[in-house]
Amino acid sequence: MMASSLSTHVLDAVEGVPAPGIQVEVLTQTGAGSDWESIGSGVTDDDGRIPRLVPDGLPAGTFRIVFATGAYFERAGVRAFYPEVAITFVVDEERHYHVPLLLSPFAYSTYRGS
Repeated sequence: MMASSLSTHVLDAVEGVPAPGIQVEVLTQTGAGSDWESIGSGVTDDDGRIPRLVPDGLPAGTFRIVFATGAYFERAGVRAFYPEVAITFVVDEERHYHVPLLLSPFAYSTYRGS
């Protein structure tokens, strides 16, 4: 059985600094595709990172990472458009998956990192 690792890194693109204190949840797709089950969570550290989001690893499948971005901007006193960012991705080979988030109040981007 395949088991891949997963990490993330959140950067505040406006301030040019890591984004600490963001609650992150990982879900796996179950059933016919519309059901999701939580399999891991964490909070970004002072460097905006969570090095191991799912301690038991990820098997092949479809997953979603949900970042609580609204609370982050609210703490900073910044009006923002996105209360959360959800990134859905597929694990289809055994490897390390790094899913970073570049964040601003009115936009975000992501990519498959290494």
